[in-house]
Amino acid sequence: MKRSWTVGQQLILGFIIPIVVLCVLGFSSFRLNQQMRQASAWAAHVQEEIDALHILLVDLQDMESGQRGYVISGTDEFFQTYADALGRYKSHLVRVRELVGISNPEQARRLAELERTVDERVTFCEQNIQIRKTEGLAPALAHIGTAKGKRLTEAIRAIMDDITAAETATLEARTHEAHRASTALDRMLVAGTSFAVLVVAFVAYVIIRRLDRQIGDSVQRMQSAAAELEAAATQQVRGAKEQASSATEVSTTVRELAVTARQVSESAQRVTRMASDTAQSARGGDQVLVTAQESMGAVHRQVQAIVGHMLDLGRKSQEIGGILDIINELSEQTNILAINATIEAVGAGESGRRFGVVASEIRKLADRVGMSTKEIRRLIDDIRGAANTTVMATEDGAKAVESSTRRFDDVAENLRRIIDYVNGTAEAAREIELSTKQQTTAMEQVSSAVMEVAQTARETEVSSAQTLQTASEVVAISEGLRQLIERRGEGAGGLVAVG
Repeated sequence: MKRSWTVGQQLILGFIIPIVVLCVLGFSSFRLNQQMRQASAWAAHVQEEIDALHILLVDLQDMESGQRGYVISGTDEFFQTYADALGRYKSHLVRVRELVGISNPEQARRLAELERTVDERVTFCEQNIQIRKTEGLAPALAHIGTAKGKRLTEAIRAIMDDITAAETATLEARTHEAHRASTALDRMLVAGTSFAVLVVAFVAYVIIRRLDRQIGDSVQRMQSAAAELEAAATQQVRGAKEQASSATEVSTTVRELAVTARQVSESAQRVTRMASDTAQSARGGDQVLVTAQESMGAVHRQVQAIVGHMLDLGRKSQEIGGILDIINELSEQTNILAINATIEAVGAGESGRRFGVVASEIRKLADRVGMSTKEIRRLIDDIRGAANTTVMATEDGAKAVESSTRRFDDVAENLRRIIDYVNGTAEAAREIELSTKQQTTAMEQVSSAVMEVAQTARETEVSSAQTLQTASEVVAISEGLRQLIERRGEGAGGLVAVG
């Protein structure tokens, strides 16, 4: 499985490799510099040994010249020179022993021989001084003339030269090693620096290529997601506009239906009043038989009017039924749109929660509209039944009126039948009036609900427009980022090419 490196891991890797190279260079430089410092310190040490040996040799020379002058002249001045040199040489000899040390067996041997020879030389000088004091000048000069002092002095010089030569040879070896270390350090610095530069350049090139590829892939995915978001937002805006338009049409239709319901209510009131007048006229026919014929004519005309009104009522009931079919279809479409909107809101996540609540409320309102439509349809069916009954009754009344003109004996019976039918008509008209009032109230509630749906649809349209604008901005940002990455890739390729 191919491992995916994060940006931080790539940068850490890019820094670790040069740091490791620099640490190796620093450690090597430290070791070589330490060797050079040791060589320099050894050179100073050897020089200090040479100076100490020179000082010790000067003390021995002062001691020898002081004892010679005292032996020859016998004055205290030369003896004081001898005594001073004798007092100094021991501390200088200790200093030489400290500097030369005994770590090197050969140098330790030379140092022991030097101390023994120096002691012999000092003893020889003391003997000369003692002979001069006790025996006089001639025996002292004779003792000096044995050339023992000269031999001891030459031996001391030879031992000092050997010690100096050995230390100088060691110094030269260490100086040569320091020179080689310095040369190796220079080469290592040049090679290590070049290697570090190459490694840093290679790692930077690799990291830039990987980052360009990864960021380019991310930008492409962002562009795809932004394009999908923009398409979904566009579709959402279109759906919101259609929903708002449909809600507006439904609202207009419901307002027209409410006006029609009010007209039906007014017609029912007129029918009720007509039915009451007809009943009163029919009751008056029993009292005034003389004017019965005229009253029958009036009744005939009223019945014809009632028939016309009932037919008109039937037609309006049919129109109301058609409008109810439209409302029912709109409520079903609104319910379907609300369900689709709920599904889209669930897919939109947190930002679509409010729209999901609005869609749920729209679905509830659509259900209420559907139930109200069913109730209105039931009432319309009752109205149609009552109207058909009334039409049949008025037709029978018309027939009775026509028959009463031929058979006046049946006038009373026909009047009673007319009164009964008119009473039924009045009752049906009152029921129609109540139903139409309820229908008007329901239509007003449906109108308010549809207006709320329209307002919600407009708010949804505004929200969808904002979503579309945001999606467009995301597309523009991703396009700008893609162009920036492409320019960065071209710049990096140019740098690599120049390098």
